Amino acid sequence: MGKEITSRESDYSQWYIDLVKKADLAENSDVRGCMVIKPYGYSIWEKMQQALDKMFKDTGHVNAYFPLFVPKSLFEAEEKNAEGFAKECAIVTHYRLKTDPAKPGKLMVDPEAKLEEELVVRPTSEAIIWSTYKKWIQSYRDLPLLINQWANVVRWEMRTRLFLRTAEFLWQEGHTAHATAAEAIAETKQMLDVYAEFAETFMAMPVIKGKKSEGERFPGAVDTYCIEAMMQDGKALQAGTSHFLGQNFADAFGVQFTNKEGKLEKVWGTSWGVSTRLIGGLIMAHSDDDGLVLPPKLAPIHVVIIPIFKSEEELNKVSAKAESIAKELRQLGFSVKFDNRDNLKPGFKFAEYELKGVPVRIAIGSRDLDNGTVEVARRDTKEKKVMQMDAIVGEIPALLDSIQQTIYQRALAFREQKITKVNTYDELKKVLDEKGGFVSAHWDRTAETENKIKEETKATIRCIPLDAEQEEGKCVYSGKPSSQRVLFARAY
Repeated sequence: MGKEITSRESDYSQWYIDLVKKADLAENSDVRGCMVIKPYGYSIWEKMQQALDKMFKDTGHVNAYFPLFVPKSLFEAEEKNAEGFAKECAIVTHYRLKTDPAKPGKLMVDPEAKLEEELVVRPTSEAIIWSTYKKWIQSYRDLPLLINQWANVVRWEMRTRLFLRTAEFLWQEGHTAHATAAEAIAETKQMLDVYAEFAETFMAMPVIKGKKSEGERFPGAVDTYCIEAMMQDGKALQAGTSHFLGQNFADAFGVQFTNKEGKLEKVWGTSWGVSTRLIGGLIMAHSDDDGLVLPPKLAPIHVVIIPIFKSEEELNKVSAKAESIAKELRQLGFSVKFDNRDNLKPGFKFAEYELKGVPVRIAIGSRDLDNGTVEVARRDTKEKKVMQMDAIVGEIPALLDSIQQTIYQRALAFREQKITKVNTYDELKKVLDEKGGFVSAHWDRTAETENKIKEETKATIRCIPLDAEQEEGKCVYSGKPSSQRVLFARAY
């Protein structure tokens, strides 16, 4: 099965597409630019949801749901936000179809069913949410308002790729309202920390926390914070963003509150989100030419047990022991698949679960029953080991922890090797072309320089790292003074 996947070295983009489709994660839909997330892919998203949702609730947030449609006048209220998303918006103009008199059996838009006001299909929900917050917030007692929603959004992308960029995608978006700027900024940074912890602890994907340049900020934000990850082809992936909105949306929608002294003040806001693009990041950060490599904390199946048999009698004997092991592992909270299909050879099954990235594979045959042993293979290192049958249930938790850590450390070592400091523009271009990865360089903080580098190299400023030290230097492009390095990279 592995041979059906294009190799990473020969064509990384095709390798990714092959893997998404052959591992049964998703497929293209009949709707241009949209995808069908298949059960195996959706189960990874569910695991992500469950982990993130708990983290959100542990930090005091609650879930709500807001409409898919946004009246155009509301969408236009915050000008920068509207302008930033205008080119990607899908618009509803009519509310009814009717039979086309010229083409029996075909439908046409009913010209008499034109909406009085056009509706934008949400590309993001700030407008509809802040228009609602105006009704909910009157007093300082109503603050802070800490709300998240799990939803779908539509951004009419011209070039799409499964999970990474689709016209419709799933995400969560948090929207909070606060009495002070300090409180809103603290919220923005807290949620960035939540995303970083999730990426590293659950996805085993190391990230760099940073601030976006003004040119890369979310439209309508005062500041955008982000986590940036490094993929195996040397391109960066923005894995999550958290925005300090200042009072921009409070201004646009007239959201005010009476403070403790009885005076009217404008509310301070934040928004933050991650999406199904994280699944794309998970694939590209860890997987290989034989298929997915999934960290156990997000794997739909933790352990697969494959029987080795020559007769129905042998299968029955092996099955009794396999079911017993599976039951004990499930009682410990692990997801276990016992694949007792008798029409497929063990080799085929081995390749199938390797492709699907199942962290641990246990093989049991008649000889194993006699010896009281099992063969255990781990997906991350492909190491095989004979273990005692009676001890296997007790060994699995530590083995899965080891796999989780090994995957993270491998990705971290790769990421560190892909950060290169440069001091000249020629060096920056050479590293981008020959090595890839993050390029740490001085920048003069001007949009003009940022845009010129982007035009000439197709690399963008991924972030200004939060932990970057002050360092006097000269901008690699203009030669003007700079006090801090930023990270450039080509990105998804």
